[in-house]
Amino acid sequence: MPYLKTSQTHQLLTTLSDTQSKKSGLQCTVFSVSGNEYTGEWLNNKKHGKGSQVWKKSGAIYNGDWKFGKRDGYATLSVLLPETKEHARKHCGEWKNGKKHGYGMHFYKSSSVYEGEWSEDQRSGWGRMYYKSGDIYEGEWLKDRNHGQGTIRFANGNWYEGSWRDGKKNGTGKFYYPDKGQIYEGIWMDGVAKCGTLSDLGRNEAPTPTKYLIPQLQLVDMQSVLSEAQSDNLERINIKFPLHRDSLTGTE
Repeated sequence: MPYLKTSQTHQLLTTLSDTQSKKSGLQCTVFSVSGNEYTGEWLNNKKHGKGSQVWKKSGAIYNGDWKFGKRDGYATLSVLLPETKEHARKHCGEWKNGKKHGYGMHFYKSSSVYEGEWSEDQRSGWGRMYYKSGDIYEGEWLKDRNHGQGTIRFANGNWYEGSWRDGKKNGTGKFYYPDKGQIYEGIWMDGVAKCGTLSDLGRNEAPTPTKYLIPQLQLVDMQSVLSEAQSDNLERINIKFPLHRDSLTGTE
């Protein structure tokens, strides 16, 4: 059977043609079939390096780093406001594999702002949330919920510091009422105070103190009764949230 050998020159030209047909390096604006436009760097037909993309349907703009066709690195995402037809920042920070991942600042429609750590497009790790109401939460997050140790300061000056689970107060914590001159220390479950002590603290400096002092109660072995009740409530929380038990008492 005759054997046809392709010339080396032809092979080189074919390889060169394939390479040249792929977008690599700095390119001008490229439009996709859907109307989206991208301006920036390419590598083997994939967005790679610095670049900016505009989505035709939403008007959103991503300006920053890309890796092998996905948003990856540091960038700013802006959205088009339908009322003013102007762009506003939506997210500034780190991305990985097309998702918000690492440290970043996010701006919500409600005017709330979050700055902190992200994982797989969700608030996870340490972060601070500024709510439209004026409340501020600072602490740990997991899958977009307050989870771990954290402090929330309310617009009226009161604040809570302690353990959180699944977005609610769960475990040991302290709630300060400087407006009334009181403090509650104890166990919380699903955002409700279950077992603890309420005492006066800074009552003389409080702007609206309670009318009467909290009376001193005398119980037989009061500390033992309180400890038993707290242990019972912590066990219930441990059953509901089996992971990270130590952090419920703030020892994580």
